[in-house]
Amino acid sequence: MSGPAFSTTDDAGLVKLARCGELGAFEELVARHRDKIYARALSLTRNEDEALDLSQEAWVRGWQRLKQFQGEAGFATWMTRIVINLCLDHLRRQKRRRTDSLEALAEETDGWEPRLPAIPVNPTAGLEQVELRRVIDGALEQLSEEHRTVLVLHEFEDMEYKDIAKTTGCSMGTVMSRLFYARRKMAALLADWRKET
Repeated sequence: MSGPAFSTTDDAGLVKLARCGELGAFEELVARHRDKIYARALSLTRNEDEALDLSQEAWVRGWQRLKQFQGEAGFATWMTRIVINLCLDHLRRQKRRRTDSLEALAEETDGWEPRLPAIPVNPTAGLEQVELRRVIDGALEQLSEEHRTVLVLHEFEDMEYKDIAKTTGCSMGTVMSRLFYARRKMAALLADWRKET
């Protein structure tokens, strides 16, 4: 169990303690960041059981590789990278190899990238936000694994094209193409939702 001293220690201090073998310090790091790590796994896999397995595996890897953590980024960012890589490896292993014919069309658009439509905040729309989340989740479900992955990495993780290309093993052109189609699909689905509300 994490003691009171751990709850008042920042992440960097907890990492130092955990590196010295203090398991309680690592347990505090897990308690602080497990929801985010699970959420990221779920956004990529779209499967609760797989997300749970992969997020738990990420924590095991994090503990095993703690001495490799350099501290250039925050601990949560480092753990997020671990879980993203595990999810991508998992998706690659289970992926049926198929070509996405839509990608070729992206080059005909001269790089035009529609942004997701802004959804105005409505003070009376608590339920609307829940519905919007449901619509976004449903829209993500309809994207191919390739398109969903680049959208999640770019929009949720704020990763640059070159970093996404490196992480996914694709060219920058492929990343841009997939992101273009993912955004276009999401924008269309969100636009339909706005018309209905």
